[in-house]
Amino acid sequence: MRSSLLALALAASLGTDAGGATAARATESAPAPDAASASEGRGGGAWAPADPSHRWSFPRDHHAHPEYRNEWWYLTGTLEDAAAPGHRLGYQVTFFRVGLVRDPPALASAWATGGAVMAHLAITDPRAGTHRFSEVLWREVPMLGGFGATGEPVLAWAVAPPGTAGRWALALGDDGTFTLSARDDAQGIALDLVARPERPVVLQGPNGYSRKAVAPGHASLYYSFTRMATSGTVSLGGRARAVRGTSWMDREMGSSQLAPAQVGWDWFALRLADGRDLMLYALRRADGTVDFRRATLVTPDGAVRWLDADAWRAEPLGRWRSPATGAEYPLGWTVTIPSAGIRLTVRPELEAAENVSARVPGLAYWEGPVRLTGPDGRAAGEGYVELTGYGARARPPI
Repeated sequence: MRSSLLALALAASLGTDAGGATAARATESAPAPDAASASEGRGGGAWAPADPSHRWSFPRDHHAHPEYRNEWWYLTGTLEDAAAPGHRLGYQVTFFRVGLVRDPPALASAWATGGAVMAHLAITDPRAGTHRFSEVLWREVPMLGGFGATGEPVLAWAVAPPGTAGRWALALGDDGTFTLSARDDAQGIALDLVARPERPVVLQGPNGYSRKAVAPGHASLYYSFTRMATSGTVSLGGRARAVRGTSWMDREMGSSQLAPAQVGWDWFALRLADGRDLMLYALRRADGTVDFRRATLVTPDGAVRWLDADAWRAEPLGRWRSPATGAEYPLGWTVTIPSAGIRLTVRPELEAAENVSARVPGLAYWEGPVRLTGPDGRAAGEGYVELTGYGARARPPI
């Protein structure tokens, strides 16, 4: 039960006994769900496997699904400082629901919980050469953090880090607009953003059933908003800046994702200048070879095309070694999809964009904004890349 490893780390951090997991991403075709693959929680019940016949309903499915062991709400974006045209900033905010106990016993204590709330915030300023990361990890209890019920505006929230007043929150308006707020005064970073989907929801894989291995049972339910008009303020070093740009939102839930041989993934969310959007992911083995990969291509009119492993390639162009963890990450890629006429060079806007957790031992990953160029060297788009499972003890236990 590799998935219990992170839960045990969280249990130690939170001072509770539990068995559960954390978060990630991936995608494709739909066999029957494998109930045996959904590991049992310490409470004795089994977590629900991802169901390929899930009946999607929005806005209901924007809210929490406690029957799954893990789920997350993940937003990244590229923003421009309104007062300094051309000054680009990248941001990432992720809220994780981590199931610790499937059927927790009924206890009178207000601190009794069957889960945890974890959230990450990062702001990247390539021009200044800075990448600042913050995190919170709390019990899922009313005074620290939680997830709104269907019909409530707040989707996820958590008390801000010690020394910072207020809370981090993601909320949904009646008009389908998302609002996002988070701050860490010690790190000197904050954001308050409004993100409005410009395209319909994209189901990542047939009916949103996102496979992560050939073997059945390793899957999640996964959807995205690939283009969201975004505006608001971002603060760096105590200075607030009005910003405007575009975001990408991922929503994923499941109970058993990585297969035994897999150690992590490379994930790409790319917005092409010609109006197409592209999601790629490759799940890797310990020797660095690819075990499973899929992709989704979205046209400007919202049509979705799912791509098998043989339809695309992402070849690394260079590597960067983290001075903090010693992990070596591939940075820079050539992405090709011959059937779609796509050949892109993907370059990080800043190499030093590693997130290293101080709350969860061994949790470190690279997450940062990228720029795209075409074969002629001209600008061809922008996006975000996430790299996990590099370095010692870095396998995401999901």
